[in-house]
Amino acid sequence: MKLSEGEMGKAYQVEKVEVAASIARRLEALGINEGIPVQVMNRKRTGTVIIKVRGTWLALGAGIASGIQVKGAAV
Repeated sequence: MKLSEGEMGKAYQVEKVEVAASIARRLEALGINEGIPVQVMNRKRTGTVIIKVRGTWLALGAGIASGIQVKGAAV
């Protein structure tokens, strides 16, 4: 499932990041790597997804959030 499809308040684990190489490097620098738990904090009508990763809140545009594959709730 795509991160952009995640439910607010639920935790997920990143399975795969499928975006342009330059964006993937930036996401990695921000701590979004395979196997990392993320929590969807909010979803905007514009497609923006606000997540919490390693204690930091980040806003990701719809295109980037659609390129991040996640799986069920992380513990």
